[in-house]
Amino acid sequence: MATTEDLLSYLIAPDPAAPRLTRAVEGMDHEGNRTQISVVEERPLTIFLNAQEIVTAMTIGDYPEYLALGFLRNQGMLGPQETVLGVDYDEELDTVVVRTDGQTTYEEKLKKKTRTSGCAVGTVFGDMMEGLEGVTLPAVTVKTSDLYALASVINRTPSLYLEAGAIHGTVLCQGNRPLVYMEDVGRHNAVDKIAGWMLSEGVDAGDKLLYTTGRLTSEMVIKTAMMGIPVLASRSGFTAWGVEIARQVGLTLIGRMRGKRFVCLAGDDRLLRDADPESVGDEEKKHRRKGADE
Repeated sequence: MATTEDLLSYLIAPDPAAPRLTRAVEGMDHEGNRTQISVVEERPLTIFLNAQEIVTAMTIGDYPEYLALGFLRNQGMLGPQETVLGVDYDEELDTVVVRTDGQTTYEEKLKKKTRTSGCAVGTVFGDMMEGLEGVTLPAVTVKTSDLYALASVINRTPSLYLEAGAIHGTVLCQGNRPLVYMEDVGRHNAVDKIAGWMLSEGVDAGDKLLYTTGRLTSEMVIKTAMMGIPVLASRSGFTAWGVEIARQVGLTLIGRMRGKRFVCLAGDDRLLRDADPESVGDEEKKHRRKGADE
C-alpha cells in the first residue's frame, strides 16, 4: 500500500471509507455461501447553468460543485470570458446551480448530442470537435522516470477502485507528483471533477499530466486538450480516432502502462528516456490493477 509520504503528496486523495460512496450488499458466492461486499453508490446529479437545466449525470456524489463546473467548462458552456458568480449545491434535491454573469442560450446545442463510448454512457453536446480549431498544446518534455514514479504511487493509493471496483480513476499530476485523484462511475465525470477543481483554484495546465485508468478514446483526448493539459497517460489502450486527434493537437499520448512497459502513440519525440526500464521491474501482484475498461 501507499506510504504516508505518498498520501501527503496529494492535494485531494480518494476516501474509500466515506460512508456515502459505497454500500454493503449481501449475496451468495460461487459455492453458495452467503457473502457481503462493498458496492459503489450511484445517484443522479442535475446541473443547472443559471436558470437552464443542462443535464442529469449519474455519479458517486462526491465533489458535485467541481463536477458541475468541469462539465460545463468541458462542454464549452463556460467560456474564459464568463465570470462564475456562485456554485450552489442542494443535497436534498441533488442539484447544482452554477451562476454566471452571462446569459444561457444553449437550446440548440442541447438538441444536438453525441453519445460517447464511455461505459457509463457519456454524452457530449454539440460538435465534438468544436473548439479544437487552433488548439496547440505546449511541447512539454516527459521524463520516463516521472512516469514510473507516478504509476508506482497511484497504483498503491487506497481507492474506491481497490475497495469496490466498478469505477474509474483520473489523477492530475505535475512532474513525479500526483496532485488530485478523482474517481467516478464514468471516466468523463472523473475528468470533469478535475477540470472543475482546476477552474475553481485557477490552476495552470501547461505543466501537468493527466493519468487515467480508462481507455484513451477521442472524448478523453478532446477533454484533455480542451483543458490545456499536454500529456495524457493510461493503463488501458487506445482508439484510432483518439490517437489521430492527439497527433493533431500535439498531445503526448501514452497507454498500456504496466510496470516497466508502456506504448507512446503520439508525442514520442517529447519523451526523455532517463530511466532504465530494467531497473523498474514488473508490478507486484498485490499492487497490480487492471485498466478499468479491460
